[in-house]
Amino acid sequence: MGDTQGETNVASRAREISEEVDADVEEVQRRLENLLEYSVPLDEALRTVRRRYESDGPEPSQQVETRSLEELSIGDSGVSVEVKVLSAGRRSVNAGGELTVITEGVVADSSGEISYTSWEDHPLEAGASVAIENAEVREWNGEPQLNLGGGARVEATDDVEAVREPPGERSLEELEDGDRGVEVEAKVVESEERTIDGRDGETRITSGTLGDSTARLPFTDWENRAFDEGDAVRLENSYVNEYRGLPQVNMGEYTEVMVLEDDVDVGSAPPETSIAETVEKGGDFDVVVSGSVLEIKEGSGIVERCPDCGRVVKKGSCRSHGDVDSDLDMRVKAVLDDGTGALNLIAGRELTEKIYGDTLEGAREEAREAMDRQAVRETIRERSVGSRWRVRGNVSVGDYGANIDANELEVVDTDVQEEALEVLESV
Repeated sequence: MGDTQGETNVASRAREISEEVDADVEEVQRRLENLLEYSVPLDEALRTVRRRYESDGPEPSQQVETRSLEELSIGDSGVSVEVKVLSAGRRSVNAGGELTVITEGVVADSSGEISYTSWEDHPLEAGASVAIENAEVREWNGEPQLNLGGGARVEATDDVEAVREPPGERSLEELEDGDRGVEVEAKVVESEERTIDGRDGETRITSGTLGDSTARLPFTDWENRAFDEGDAVRLENSYVNEYRGLPQVNMGEYTEVMVLEDDVDVGSAPPETSIAETVEKGGDFDVVVSGSVLEIKEGSGIVERCPDCGRVVKKGSCRSHGDVDSDLDMRVKAVLDDGTGALNLIAGRELTEKIYGDTLEGAREEAREAMDRQAVRETIRERSVGSRWRVRGNVSVGDYGANIDANELEVVDTDVQEEALEVLESV
């Protein structure tokens, strides 16, 4: 509630409700602010607070002129539109400490499309044409989003012409962050049950990898259903969120999971791609890239890690846990270039020992003899720069460039050092 105009508006609405229900204004305002902090739209927050005091509130506003989606702007209220529902997914969210079932997706008309969130059980199904009244437009992830609170009304209408039709069943390659009501058929490539620290304490979930003929993506099932590796499954009403820079398929309470009799084709090996292609896509899950090693970066070789969180510590201090008795580890941070682009590579201990040619104990011995841990990094640099690596891992693209977290790596045994040196000379 940072801006003054917003605080004034909330205080004004709180006074209205307190007079309407004969309640303490500070208590009403506190309830409103709590809901708004969880990004609940103002219209829905007002309705929820009124419901606590068993009030139906004022009559809904009069119907206004129907507008096209391209005319909408962030901050609009009392909006009426006629649209086609492209997607509709249901899930539970925690809003102001209460579990609320919402419907999310995308609607479109002939002028464009917009994402939406409905806080009520409105008739929103993929493919349906509907007339929406008394909605509001807010900002979500930097874009306008249509919000349907308690005062909104949704009714079926004649078929609406839209810029595109509902996507129906999709391939993994087509999925993007923010997709809702997703239908997909894929094979369970990997699956494991694990415990995480959730909002309500320890939570058991199932996570792993899904694959089809187009791509592989990570998944998380928040209902902790059992998946057998190798099963072909159909998911309905799943949703996609970004996790560590990559799209992740999520399954919730309202996701339907069906095991298929027919198999889903998944390539025996992950796809190989150029660095330029994977960067242009904004990242990739479980792909192979090949390139020449241009640099072994600072922070490679022997490192110290926090025993609690695994972060690299400096001078015995973890930024999260303070002074700790650190554990020794090894890693490589390198720059890989394939001629189309470059990315940063991060390899853990097992792959680093392979690159170094010895174990952590061997690296410690070299560091003791040289009285300098940087000697290990120098050895790795001498053995690596100019060589060609074939790397399997996950690629993410962020503010600091492209990165690949390597889980497999091989040194390509071909006469490519001249090519690598040419690349180095051109940099």
